[in-house]
Amino acid sequence: MDTNKDIQQKVDSALNAVDVIEPVNVSPFFKDKTMQLLFSEKEEVVVQSGWFTPKLQLAALVCVVVLNIIAFTQLDSSGSSSYDENINQFAETYGLSSSSTTSFLN
Repeated sequence: MDTNKDIQQKVDSALNAVDVIEPVNVSPFFKDKTMQLLFSEKEEVVVQSGWFTPKLQLAALVCVVVLNIIAFTQLDSSGSSSYDENINQFAETYGLSSSSTTSFLN
């Protein structure tokens, strides 16, 4: 029965602690300020992507397409005979051709 008295004393002391609590003084606009901070719409920060803007991307794309068209027309108009001549000249210049190779060991 001794534990029942201790439990009853603890319950009484907990209930008496409620009597000690006093109201808290709060500024009248505390709720408004808090609600404004919680639910305010955040301003979106727009970060532009550096120096390679969409206008510059489009200009670069146009330049690449134009260069490809020019290169294709030059390659197509030169024909295969000119290509073969250029390859033979390249091979002779760098000693890759078998017709102009001379050996010092013979």
